[in-house]
Amino acid sequence: MDLLTPSFGLVIWTLLVFVIVFFILKKYAWKPILNSLSEREKNINDSISSAEKIKQEMASLKNENEALLNKAREERSQMMREARETRDKIINEAKEQARQETNKIIADAQDAINQQKMASITDLKNQVGKLVVEVSEKILRRELTNKDEQEKYINQLAANIELN
Repeated sequence: MDLLTPSFGLVIWTLLVFVIVFFILKKYAWKPILNSLSEREKNINDSISSAEKIKQEMASLKNENEALLNKAREERSQMMREARETRDKIINEAKEQARQETNKIIADAQDAINQQKMASITDLKNQVGKLVVEVSEKILRRELTNKDEQEKYINQLAANIELN
């Protein structure tokens, strides 16, 4: 049991060494230790506040990024809408131009048909006029005495006429 109960001299010497070490530490080491602890605490607090600031800045940047993304989406949507409107406008203009050109071609074709029709009618009238003149000439040249012979001769001439 001697090992567990220290002698009185050992306790005094231990107490004396402890007090000397305590005063030396108090005089030379206590202030630097407290200073380093307070600096460490200050650094930790600064780091925490910096982290909070950074966190707030990140939240702000995130909000700004979301606002920019929304704005970009809106601009893209507007650009797409304008592109669709432009496309529809171009298509409608092309359709209208094609319609106008088609109508012009049809009108020109109708005019050409009418001109050819009128030329054909004029040609036919000229041919009929020539035939009438020829028939009349032949009738007048031949002197017929009676009406029956004139009709017979006219029918004979009409049968001999070839239309072009």
